Amino acid sequence: MLTRWQGGLAAVVVTLVTLGLVIGDLTDVGFRRWWAGHALTTDTVGGLLVLLVTVLIVDQVVSRRQFKDRSLAVAAQTAIMLGQATRSSKAVSAALDGSGDRGTASDEVRTYMIMLLVGAPVLIDARVSRNFLEQAQHLAGEMAHALTTMAKTPDNNVRSSARLGDAIGRLRAASAPLLQLLSPEERAAAGGDESQ
Repeated sequence: MLTRWQGGLAAVVVTLVTLGLVIGDLTDVGFRRWWAGHALTTDTVGGLLVLLVTVLIVDQVVSRRQFKDRSLAVAAQTAIMLGQATRSSKAVSAALDGSGDRGTASDEVRTYMIMLLVGAPVLIDARVSRNFLEQAQHLAGEMAHALTTMAKTPDNNVRSSARLGDAIGRLRAASAPLLQLLSPEERAAAGGDESQ
């Protein structure tokens, strides 16, 4: 299957060839006479050009619709994962500072990691969504590390909390271009509009 730009280029080339043949037919008597004397060749070339133009243009229209639909699905998945990432990081931060429960934080992180596994196939194809996925995986690692090393030393919790804050900040930055396709209402419904 052709990539989007290759399909577009092919459609332009076929259209230009067709226009060149039409212009040649209208302006060059010898050219017109040759095509008139070769009816089967004329019909075959004409039919193939019309078919190619039609197929390539339809392919571009369908490809654009699929890309838009896929982009919306990726944006929705991003919003959902960002919402769970925010809840999970808040739970881990609360456990680190002593105001929350480690068990609750573990449950939130487990839910987040399951979402990562489910969402990875949707997010891995394009560069921007793959960057979001990589940041989401990094955050999962930071949360798991924080839970594993919790309370070994007092300074450890402070460092883990700082690393966790940095990771969630980078995840939010990576999600921004993907979330632009969603309205504020759609973001709120998916849970991806939590600011802290």
